[in-house]
Amino acid sequence: MQKPRENHISWDECFMRIARVIADRSKDPSTQAGALVVDGNNIVVGLGYNGWPRGIEADQLPWEREGGFLDTKYAYVCHAEENAIYNANKPTHGCKIYCTLFPCNECAKTIIQNGVKEVVYESDKYHDAKECVAARRMFEAAGISCRQYGCEWGK
Repeated sequence: MQKPRENHISWDECFMRIARVIADRSKDPSTQAGALVVDGNNIVVGLGYNGWPRGIEADQLPWEREGGFLDTKYAYVCHAEENAIYNANKPTHGCKIYCTLFPCNECAKTIIQNGVKEVVYESDKYHDAKECVAARRMFEAAGISCRQYGCEWGK
């Protein structure tokens, strides 16, 4: 009798790969972020990437990172984590979210308000930014576990 393959990828690797793929849908010229929400049965319930709100074309608003607030993308962009929750096909209470970037404070509020219980993130390149420091404070206060994912691919 043949045995099952032993070198398959973990759920964490599978979901982080999906987050990276969905990030490629972003039209942002400087940052492509992806996220997905999974339930306790490891079923994907929502996907998201960073971009404009629905109905706004990619060239209608500025993608600049510097300048006055209204002249930069920050006034308009929806983050991947928000979109993954907005796009969920069922309630996200008790779910886990996989993110290519550690969530900012605004995304942390959305994650907390929607009952997500764990955040798995890949990059923490903005670790010391005030938005990420605030997010960590809120996650800790809300009892949400956060862990950084390290690639298993190639092992």
